[in-house]
Amino acid sequence: MITEQTCHMEYQEGMEATDHQLMDRVLKKTAAYDYNRYTPAQVKAALRKESLDTEDFAALLSPAAAPYLEEMAQRGKEETAKHFGNSVSLFTPLYIANYCENNCVYCGFNCKNRIHRGKLSMEEIERELKNIAATGLQDILILTGESRHASGVDYIGEAVRLAAKYFALVGIEIYPLNSDEYAYLHACGADYVCVYQETYQPEKYERLHLSGPKRIFPYRFNAQERALKGGMRGVAFGALLGLDDFRKDAFATGLHACYIQQKYPHGEISFSPPRLRPIINNDKVNPKDVHETQLLQVMLAYRLFMPFAGITISTRERAGFRDHVIGMCATKISAGVKVSVGGHGEEAKGDEQFEISDPRNVEEVNQAILDRGLQPVYVDYVRV
Repeated sequence: MITEQTCHMEYQEGMEATDHQLMDRVLKKTAAYDYNRYTPAQVKAALRKESLDTEDFAALLSPAAAPYLEEMAQRGKEETAKHFGNSVSLFTPLYIANYCENNCVYCGFNCKNRIHRGKLSMEEIERELKNIAATGLQDILILTGESRHASGVDYIGEAVRLAAKYFALVGIEIYPLNSDEYAYLHACGADYVCVYQETYQPEKYERLHLSGPKRIFPYRFNAQERALKGGMRGVAFGALLGLDDFRKDAFATGLHACYIQQKYPHGEISFSPPRLRPIINNDKVNPKDVHETQLLQVMLAYRLFMPFAGITISTRERAGFRDHVIGMCATKISAGVKVSVGGHGEEAKGDEQFEISDPRNVEEVNQAILDRGLQPVYVDYVRV
């Protein structure tokens, strides 16, 4: 049992241990990152470079880069067009369960919260999949709360097998697994894995994750590496911006993704930069507000630092902002989103994890992409 007394930096029984070298590099560089020391000259020098190093990335995330957002946006648009053309991929999430074993003070699925819990049967999952497939979407992201007991690997594997019948691309956003478990889900039909570190500041992480498996910082940190070892084609990185110092968390996210790319060059890397939404325990979290211009700066810094990486823009953001960043830096956008369990059917079976800001359906998001002179892409991968 993982409680507040459990050391958040030590692996627990059953957790596959990973060498700490990569994590230590990220944490050391992040701790030393003083974004206030960067100057306009360093920002301009970074923008003139063809290829950016970590110091350039650090400069573009700094306050000194704020007056250069227009230049960053122009460069970001060029890099996005160079590597992704004018295409924007569409997907939607499917929540199949919201039971959770973690006490994370900022999350709607917190095991201590009195919410309506639900879990879909295989028949209900297939009905949801059919409803989503009818919209034309070919990319699905399957999500659960973090509970091995309620949503076991076998249960998720069955859901993935069903999803692979209807969709060309299947992603999973679940609790972290060992590499052999990722290999099993990959064999079931999963292509990519999304894991959010939430915050890369270990002390703050400990205060926010009071109990449950998620409390163990290094096991979560190394999830993407285990997923790639398990044969997954792609992995996504992200911090929940606003939980702590967003510039440091964004810097750490970029370093983490970069080092994984260097170690596993075959892996497809992507970012998702969610901002903290209003929550029940606001007073306990003391959120650090991240404004749209700051979020845009983070996304543009990711694009210029890792031009080949995909960037997903969430329905946590309003429609106008999402429309603005596609083609400029974002390459993937969600549509027809429901964040409750069974939300694509007639009646939801479990409560939502957070509030969304863009309720548009697939057809409306598709049209918004066309209105920007871009090409909606429903499938860019064929399973053989």
